[in-house]
Amino acid sequence: MVLRALARRGQGLPTAIDAAPVPLRRVSPAMARAVVAGEDAGFLRHHGIDFAAARRASEWNERQGGRRLRGASTISMQCARNVFLWPQRTWLRKGLEAWFTGLVELLWGKRRILEVYLNVVEWGDSVYGVEAASRRWFGVPASRLDPAQSAMLAAMLPLPLRSDPRAPSPRMRALAERIARGAPRVDLSAIGLGGAPSPPGADRARVRTRPDVRPGATAPASAAPGRGL
Repeated sequence: MVLRALARRGQGLPTAIDAAPVPLRRVSPAMARAVVAGEDAGFLRHHGIDFAAARRASEWNERQGGRRLRGASTISMQCARNVFLWPQRTWLRKGLEAWFTGLVELLWGKRRILEVYLNVVEWGDSVYGVEAASRRWFGVPASRLDPAQSAMLAAMLPLPLRSDPRAPSPRMRALAERIARGAPRVDLSAIGLGGAPSPPGADRARVRTRPDVRPGATAPASAAPGRGL
């Protein structure tokens, strides 16, 4: 977040950051499930690094011959990278990322990792965290995101600077629909979030491509964000 702002300053661009940290209890369970479904389906099963997913990604990348590469970063790894490290891909950063990933898994636990991740990940140019993103793109606080909106926001994460939920590309739309189908099967009750998965049929919710509220609209005062983590 800070490094991006400094880079923008060096380019002569505005450095204002849109961010509003909120505790996990003020995030819609549908949003949490969508992010896990889209970014790291094994989040509650691995210990920071998903070695099976890494092996599958490596095999895929070998078959692709350098085209359409697939990563295997878990939510824990992305959280460690966003909080403690820099974005450039180097062997040093990868080594530190693995170390910090193990550290946050040991000291924070899954609930805190997910909470921090949702508050630091980028959802558009200079838009950080789920609260700022939900207000920017849908005009509602994160606590009021529905399953369709959540799936669309989760589909932004692979390419946050080139994704627009107002006019999603066919690829982004397909990803959002896939996330919408998988999210109801994500069970986050182990970290005290939202109880059991949604009932059968909930995955049929239509993914909207145009929000009801224009981007940047202000949510009602009664839905003001919390004071932070």
